[in-house]
Order: sequence, then structure tokens, then C-alpha cells
Amino acid sequence: MSGVTPSSRAVLQFEQVTFGYGRIPVLREVSLSVREREFVAIVGANGSGKSTLMQLGLGLLRPTHGTVRLFGQDVPAFRDWGKVGYVPQRAVAGAALPISVEEVVRTGLAGRLGLLRRPGRPERDRIEHVLDLLGLAGVRRRRVSLLSGGQQQRALIARALVTAPRLLVLDEPTTGVDAQARSVLRESLEHLVHAEGVAVVYVSHDPEGFAGLADRVLEVRAGRVVDAGVHDHPHLEDEHLEFRGPATHEEEG
Repeated sequence: MSGVTPSSRAVLQFEQVTFGYGRIPVLREVSLSVREREFVAIVGANGSGKSTLMQLGLGLLRPTHGTVRLFGQDVPAFRDWGKVGYVPQRAVAGAALPISVEEVVRTGLAGRLGLLRRPGRPERDRIEHVLDLLGLAGVRRRRVSLLSGGQQQRALIARALVTAPRLLVLDEPTTGVDAQARSVLRESLEHLVHAEGVAVVYVSHDPEGFAGLADRVLEVRAGRVVDAGVHDHPHLEDEHLEFRGPATHEEEG
């Protein structure tokens, strides 16, 4: 589904990045880049370091060695976070709070608007756009606690998209969601890449979620990141998907 062109710029870069928890190495000398309009899927066994890789890319963790850049800028100095949308693994869409779907989406603008300023016309238009894109316009006033798991996940993705990011990072976005939610998500991601030029990083153990969408599939294995090629078939080879190994760290995906 590639929208990448020779002039597409890198939005996320790793240069010889190494990271570990104490004396336990997780990633070693990782170098990779993600460009504008590119859909990159990242796969690997449980505990391989997939989620850690993205946390490094988003500045949530600091590498032991090496450099990570967002839009050409070293991550520690990066400030334009409206360009980046992130939906973490096993996130909860405010399910315990008495707030609506639209209010959840609006919280994505807090960094831009602050706590007191109300959304203006551009922000309201963007909220409308992402609600329509994710198929949530009809439930916008419903409490998120009353939604299905798939609808809650789509609300979180809408929140991540409300700032019109140029890079969207999804960590296990199809875990626990139904077939309808998966279908809506696929259509939405295809629109984002082709119509809006968004780069997508899709971390998952579920190849059916990105089959036919990914420009590249990267595998995290034994601390390294290798190019597993482009896979249009909904089932990747077992050699690329070793999902039965035990998780090294609970938070790892």
C-alpha cells in the first residue's frame, strides 16, 4: 500500500541504539528509519523488545547507547509532540470515568489547548473528522464505559489522531477487539497513509491486522531488528513469528 516516494523524509530514526534493563540486554545496535507515508509493521516473540523499541522512539525510555531522532531532531530535544500520535498496549479509554467518547477524543488536545481553553472551530472540525474516520460519530455522547472493547480502542486511536499527527504508533491495536473494529481500523489506517500522508508504525503479534497494509515488516529477534520483507498474505511464516516464548518483561509485547 506504499505511499513512500524517493523524496519522503524520515520521521523516525534509530542509529546504533542499544538498551537494557540493568544487566539484561534487550536491544543491541539497532539502526532503522521510518519515512513519511510508510506503514511499518514490527513483529517478534513476547519479550523480544517490540514495545521497548517504540518507547525508545517516543522518548519514554533513554537508550544506553546510540541516537533516536523524531523528524530529524534528537528525541530529548524534541518538543513538537502534536506531530506524534501514540496508542499504548492495553490502554484503557477512561472506562472508569463518567466521560463520553467525544470527551475522550478532546483530551488529545490538552497539550495544545491547556486545561481551560475551549476548542475553536479548527479543533471542532478535527474532532468531527476523527470521529467519522473511526466510525464513532454515532456514539459520540455515549459513556466510554458502555462501549465494546473495539469501540474503546477506536476512541483511543481517535484521541491520538485529533492533533493531526504525522507519525502514528500503535502497540497491539487489535488485541481483544472484534472483527468489525478490525475492519474499521484497517480502512482508517489505509486512509491515513494514502490521503493524509501519515507514517504508521504498527507493533503487533497479529499478522492479519496488517496483512496487505504494511510496506515493510521488521522483526525483533535476539535483541536485533531485521527486515522480514513485505508480506501480503494474512499469515506470515512461523520463522518470523515466534510467539510462544515466555515474556522477559511484563510490560513487553
